[in-house]
Amino acid sequence: MKKTEDLNLQETISFEQKPKMAICYDFDRTLSPDDMQTFTLIPSFGIDIGEFWHESDQLAVEHRMDKNLAWMYELIKYSKFKGKSIRREYFKEVGKDVKLYDGVLDWFENVNAYAEKHGIEVEHYIISSGLKEIIEGSEIAKYFKRVYASSYMYSADGIAEWPAQVVNYTTKTQFIFRIAKGILEEYDERVNDNMPKSRYSVPYRNIVYIGDSATDIPCMQLVKDRGGYSIGVYDPKSKNKKKVLGLFNDDRLSFFAPAKYTENSPIFNYMKMVIEEIGAREKQAGEQAKLREQSEEYRRNETIKKVLKENNLSLTGDEKTLLEHMVEKLEEA
Repeated sequence: MKKTEDLNLQETISFEQKPKMAICYDFDRTLSPDDMQTFTLIPSFGIDIGEFWHESDQLAVEHRMDKNLAWMYELIKYSKFKGKSIRREYFKEVGKDVKLYDGVLDWFENVNAYAEKHGIEVEHYIISSGLKEIIEGSEIAKYFKRVYASSYMYSADGIAEWPAQVVNYTTKTQFIFRIAKGILEEYDERVNDNMPKSRYSVPYRNIVYIGDSATDIPCMQLVKDRGGYSIGVYDPKSKNKKKVLGLFNDDRLSFFAPAKYTENSPIFNYMKMVIEEIGAREKQAGEQAKLREQSEEYRRNETIKKVLKENNLSLTGDEKTLLEHMVEKLEEA
């Protein structure tokens, strides 16, 4: 019975592992009140912010170009024009000056602590069209398991030369699949392989996506359609709810709230509801799995008894063990 005992032990351990949930965030106007490039990066080149975005948008139209590629190209162009090379370290320095919405600095630890009370492990991810290196320089970078965002390829001297990764509103969805399956490397094509739901790192029903605008719609829709949660946020100062109201009316949001992340804020209260629901559901699933294990063992024993009775057989302990293994193999086939 050693093999059977080992199998049952593995199943028991898997039931006792803490269930996981993933919270995925856009960055600009979701955790930060403006585009991350606006605070320091663009002004450091002596460029008018409005002029930069106008030129970038025009470039995209003229060349039928992805808008994110356009602004990334514009930055390199201006860096050469100004004789000011862009290094990875510079982007990270810029990240230190990125402003964050009220409560963001404490949000992650508060959420983690509340989830811990409900037996849930939380993983935090960024899925943004902004610049990865700037986000990695921000005060909250340490809280993210992974930052998925646009990024540059760098020369041997550490100078930005070419876009290495461009994230836009449609490509954002691939990262939801990666997070669910636990295949996190951007270049890993196994994300397209078929995978049994039981092997998912984070089931879709335990994924939350938080964003602010139309660029987040594909992710919001994907997560919500697969049983997860999507939350739309709006600027608490302007109180302009037009976008989130439209998204909620289109059934793309589970909740919407001002981008204020303090304790007892609406979004924190919604997150507590989500955590409580996930915790209760996962606890129920765990208990059902344990009961299913017992019922399967009962069914195997009944099958063995039936075989013995029909064939008028009397087996030794070793023979019975062998028969049990044969039944298990047949069931697995």
